[in-house]
Amino acid sequence: MIDIKKLVQQHKDLIINTRRDLHRIPEPAYTEEKTSAYVAKYLKREGLKVQTGIARTGVVALMKLAGPGKTLMIRSDMDALPVSEETGLPFASTHKGAMHACGHDAHMAMVLGAATILSKVKDKLNGNIKFLFQPAEEGPGGAKPMIEAGVMDNPRVDYSIGCHVWPAIPEGTMGVKAGRLMAAMDRFDIKIMGKGGHGAMPHLCIDALEVGTQVVNAMQRIASRQMNPLNPTVVTIGSFHAGTTFNVIPGEAELCGTTRTFDRDIWNSWPERIEKIVRGVCQSMGADYELKYAQGYPPLFNDESMTEVVRRCAGDVVGKGQVIEPEPTMGGEDMAFYLEKSKGCFFFLGVGREGCAPLHNPKFDLNEEVLSIGAETYCRVALELLR
Repeated sequence: MIDIKKLVQQHKDLIINTRRDLHRIPEPAYTEEKTSAYVAKYLKREGLKVQTGIARTGVVALMKLAGPGKTLMIRSDMDALPVSEETGLPFASTHKGAMHACGHDAHMAMVLGAATILSKVKDKLNGNIKFLFQPAEEGPGGAKPMIEAGVMDNPRVDYSIGCHVWPAIPEGTMGVKAGRLMAAMDRFDIKIMGKGGHGAMPHLCIDALEVGTQVVNAMQRIASRQMNPLNPTVVTIGSFHAGTTFNVIPGEAELCGTTRTFDRDIWNSWPERIEKIVRGVCQSMGADYELKYAQGYPPLFNDESMTEVVRRCAGDVVGKGQVIEPEPTMGGEDMAFYLEKSKGCFFFLGVGREGCAPLHNPKFDLNEEVLSIGAETYCRVALELLR
């Protein structure tokens, strides 16, 4: 009989030290050179067949098991954020202006730990396990180019799982939910071209700042007046720049923002909706515009049967009462692309505690004791699916 909990506890310090090593060397999207080298070296040490340089910095390792069978993929992201760390940790970032403020160091440590532990029992399992480490989850997205590079094939991936540390649920709990969990995430950039001039002579100008404010106001009515209020949607303008001084009417304004939805039809309709509003406002006020709309990640939906496997395995790790159904979030995750190609489940590992900073905050940190929970859950899912 395999005592997976005992094996995980024996490797607890390894998982924590791995997280600390990776926390020291954060690298933003598509610059994960040191990180991918560390990951590849670790996996080769475990005797796995390792591919590097996928979608620039991605890494995939294949563990062949005792006999033929299905293939499970366990996925982690690798990239950090352009945030200056303020945790004061003894293993804080050594890269100025970069930090693992979203827990991707923890994600990697849990998957690497699972690789070590599963290598000890691989003669008891059938099929294959792929350990996938992707770049650029924070943007522009590394999952899609990795899929285009063939990571879901040779052997074909049947099941996919992944995990995110989550301050919104209590430390030591697991958030597992079938169906919709995370929203589709897009970005748009708008440049408005009017006619600048003297602040005392507005009749001779086309005020790009005023046009921009009308665009913002009109966009806020998409969610409030065009959408079913029972179907969550978000339109956010995150940046608005116009003008340089108090007595000059600006001739240009630049805006950028994001849209979020769980509905695929709405997701596909966003470019036309945004364009229609910007065009209408600009035409009515005599301005020109340029619009760049970038469709990002699709909505993330978990397969019901795989979710049940993860829920059951998580219950074996933390107790059934500690496995909760989290609220869906309007945050986006490019794990969604893998779940479109295979049966899978993305779940949350609770790290919320009193005084805990949120994700993407320069003070974000977590209790490293929870890393064993994630690693053990990965291992139990592998045992259930492949034994």
